[in-house]
Amino acid sequence: MPDIVLIGAGRVATHLAAALVREGLSPVAVCSRTLASARRLVARLGDAVEALDDISRLPRADLYIYAVKDDALPAMADAVGRRFPDALHVHTSGSTALDVFPQVCTRCGVMYPMQTFSADRPVDMRRVPLFVEGRNAQSIERVTNLAHRLSDHVQPLDSTRRRALHLAAVFACNFVNHCYALAAQVVEQQAGVTWQTLLPLVDETAAKVHQLHPIQAQTGPAVRMDRRIIGIHEAMLAAEPDVADIYHMMSRSIHRMAQRDDPESPVCQEKEAPKP
Repeated sequence: MPDIVLIGAGRVATHLAAALVREGLSPVAVCSRTLASARRLVARLGDAVEALDDISRLPRADLYIYAVKDDALPAMADAVGRRFPDALHVHTSGSTALDVFPQVCTRCGVMYPMQTFSADRPVDMRRVPLFVEGRNAQSIERVTNLAHRLSDHVQPLDSTRRRALHLAAVFACNFVNHCYALAAQVVEQQAGVTWQTLLPLVDETAAKVHQLHPIQAQTGPAVRMDRRIIGIHEAMLAAEPDVADIYHMMSRSIHRMAQRDDPESPVCQEKEAPKP
């Protein structure tokens, strides 16, 4: 069994640690920016795991897994990679390239879990897609083998395409959830009903894109550009100009995308018109 050091103690690190333990791959140490965070994660893993807050005290290991903020990753990868160049170094970022590791690290790779992780909400890592990359054939093989230990959904993806995937995930998850937060604010403050009132709508919206492309699934006043209703809604948001701007921008984007997909729309006909 390889000695594993987990660098990071946040949400990704916590869920990853649980998956590692499930496969009998418990880390020998967890290092975090604060000792309290490292100790909280170690408390879930067992007494044999060391909690650290100083990378200069990292023990020698076979595998270093980085689950830290992207801003902290370059300096961390460079420092640890140069200190332990013979180990396998793997980061979990969606948008940071493989070349964040110094050239002296001949064994390095990426294992990006495309999933949203929240504290104290279990996630079945076997169902989480893991996208892997490696500096060379040996690294790819080792990272892929590790990923298969944790998930049933593993596929290779280079840094450029992984960055695009992460961008798409931000739209599909982070921005959508922010819209939920805005919807909760409106429904609770202006309609006087709970956020849970919207859950049947939320559930059906998510369910139908399993069968329809999102463009085909789009409904609402912006698709048909119902200016009267859109004007009423924007007036209701006048006290919160930032939210009104989001509503206006989203409505315009939805309508233009619907037009591009409609062969009868002027936008689509202009796009497909033969050149003189």
